[in-house]
Amino acid sequence: MRARELWVVLETLHDVTYFAPQAKAAHEAAGLRGFWRGYVGTRAAPLGAAGLGVVTAVFYNFAPSFLARSVPAIWDVVSPADALAARSAGAVAALRESVPEVPGPVLSVLRRIVEAAGWAGRPLGAANAALPWPDEPLAALWQAATTLREHRGDGHVAVLAAEGIDGLEAHALRDAADGSRSVVAPHRGWTDEEWTAARERLTARGLVRADGLTDEGARLRDHIERRTDELAAAPYAVADADELATLDGWLRPIARGLVPAPVPHPNPVGAPAP
Repeated sequence: MRARELWVVLETLHDVTYFAPQAKAAHEAAGLRGFWRGYVGTRAAPLGAAGLGVVTAVFYNFAPSFLARSVPAIWDVVSPADALAARSAGAVAALRESVPEVPGPVLSVLRRIVEAAGWAGRPLGAANAALPWPDEPLAALWQAATTLREHRGDGHVAVLAAEGIDGLEAHALRDAADGSRSVVAPHRGWTDEEWTAARERLTARGLVRADGLTDEGARLRDHIERRTDELAAAPYAVADADELATLDGWLRPIARGLVPAPVPHPNPVGAPAP
């Protein structure tokens, strides 16, 4: 599915804001010191000075106690507007190291896709879509990547919630498939006891066993990914196959050039490599 292929590429462009040294420097200059303060502050900033309950709901798979280290106190350190300015400046500085001049047609197609997206029930994507479209081409590229990334993420949360899989259970279900706990667990704030309890809930539902996913668990995980992709694909219908192929052809080499530096893989964000 072309939408999924493009998500992986756009996710990598988005992720420079968490891992690139230029982005970290911009965040720290604004007062967002430390990886996770930068992550939480810049990612939540489109929502305004949101409280812990709202941020926990939209981030979904972070422990509330982990997010409470930053929210709401972070808004006494930096305003949402300043956090937005820092994330854009840092992303542009990072991308400028790797991205040649952005072709006008690339931005035109991306903007059409963003404008075609439906935002009902997608709070984090909608908050990004409501921001002004940047004049600076690299800023516009990053903003488009981020808005479409959050559009997909909101849909993923909706599918998980509909299937009765909470944020930690989503991690545990994935870990049963690929052993990702060692990468994810240190960066989400859940305790070992909470991980064990989540695994036990999935076991009781017949989704996991000691050596990994059950057949039912594998089917559910495939369904969640497939349905997420289907929900994310709708806005891409405004571009024809040739436009999407051209978009992928221009973006993918850039995304691959960002891995493993500045964007490492595997990483705490958990996205696939392009």
